[in-house]
Amino acid sequence: MRTREQYLEGLRKMRRNLYLNGEKIARDDEIQMPAIETMSVTFDYAADPKYEALCTATSHLTGEKINRFCHVHQSREDLHKKQDMTRLLCQVVGGCIQRCMGVDATNALYNVTYEADRENHGATEYHKNFKKWLERFQREDLVGCCAQTDVKGDRMKRPSQQKDPDLYVRVIEKKSDGIVVRGSKVHISEASIADEILVVPTRALLPEEKDWAVAFAVPGDWEGVKQVVTVHNLRSRKYFKRGFTPGYTDSYVIFDDCFVPWERVFLCGETVQGGICALLFALFHRHSYSGCKPAMGDLMIGAVALAAEYNGIARAPHVRDKLAEIILVTELGYAAGFTASELGKPELYIPGVGSIPYGPGTYIPHSIYANVGRCLTGEAVYREAEILCDIAGGIPATFPYEGDFVNPETKDLLYKYITRNPEVHPEDAAQLWRYIGDILCSSSGGIHLMGSYHGGGSPVMEAIAITTQYDIESRKKMVKRLAGIKG
Repeated sequence: MRTREQYLEGLRKMRRNLYLNGEKIARDDEIQMPAIETMSVTFDYAADPKYEALCTATSHLTGEKINRFCHVHQSREDLHKKQDMTRLLCQVVGGCIQRCMGVDATNALYNVTYEADRENHGATEYHKNFKKWLERFQREDLVGCCAQTDVKGDRMKRPSQQKDPDLYVRVIEKKSDGIVVRGSKVHISEASIADEILVVPTRALLPEEKDWAVAFAVPGDWEGVKQVVTVHNLRSRKYFKRGFTPGYTDSYVIFDDCFVPWERVFLCGETVQGGICALLFALFHRHSYSGCKPAMGDLMIGAVALAAEYNGIARAPHVRDKLAEIILVTELGYAAGFTASELGKPELYIPGVGSIPYGPGTYIPHSIYANVGRCLTGEAVYREAEILCDIAGGIPATFPYEGDFVNPETKDLLYKYITRNPEVHPEDAAQLWRYIGDILCSSSGGIHLMGSYHGGGSPVMEAIAITTQYDIESRKKMVKRLAGIKG
């Protein structure tokens, strides 16, 4: 496994294909360092004997110890550990741990490539090629991101109906040694600091939409790939440092007539499996949210409780009620994910078909519970922010700048007039209001809320998954029997 230093050194060797605000930047540009620091925590904890059992696994391919973010789930215990690892590391960095997209895409493709080859009666070698790719991915402890979301163009039209067919990533040419792809995947978290980009379809596909049924993996600096990057950093501090300063990036990943060799192609024209791949990545990723969103709930609970304490209202009944509200959502979201792990099987629920054996025997979380947990916690993020805003009051929004707290002319006056609870040292109170300002008042905080709401699929997508997969008919029969309805 790699260290954080080896990870950074690998990024430094990559070709410059990152574009930020009109300029080309290196991967170790200062503006990307908070995101790199956040990702580096995944290497630190895997190397720490205290967390080894949670953050590492044994590769089913080689028998070697690997980072759990590179692992393909072999049991319910693996699903449980991924969820718990995600919750822990998100608590540590105070936000997204970033690396779950890679493990979720890896697990989806491991199963889909197996089924595609079976469906093709051995005419393709997707699974063999993917296992070869995966062995290197695990051995070198690489960071993967998942490029799923297409531009989509007119949302009321399918890929084949778009005026511009490139608005969904597609194959424009097949060659003897590979394929050429064109299009763009957008909102791709941490692509600018990833070693590998795993590309999967974004939706179900019709038989005539073979060109869009494509999955592959390329290095982040691959020829023909351009990344237009946005960076989400908090305002730097000079005097009063944070305990940890997270950072994040997103990319528009543009495939500009990009050549992909066949050994890196994992689907090409298999529309049924392409649609399942889209569904399966979303399922694995929503399961990851049952770790990260409870971690965000943990942090919200702590922030609300401290804000109430520092404002001197900790015993107010409305504070108790609002804390209980966040706790309910946090732990129900975790419980749904836990249940999704516990009921996990080498099976996949296909709408209209039911649960069927799927893949070579690896474990897939239960779809209903993974979607329920993601939907419940995702829809709650703005309500939780509202609660924090209510309990904190207006002070985080207009809090003075750091320099005024070290200026001899204003320092003592400010500490005097920000004091609310005399039992709380004003320097501690100032740090809390700065932290809550980061959450509620910064551009990064606003972006985090939108990401928490839409990431892994907007709540409407989970609602569709839940209602199309839930056995509503059996519930109707229960009521008919109890009501005495005949027929």
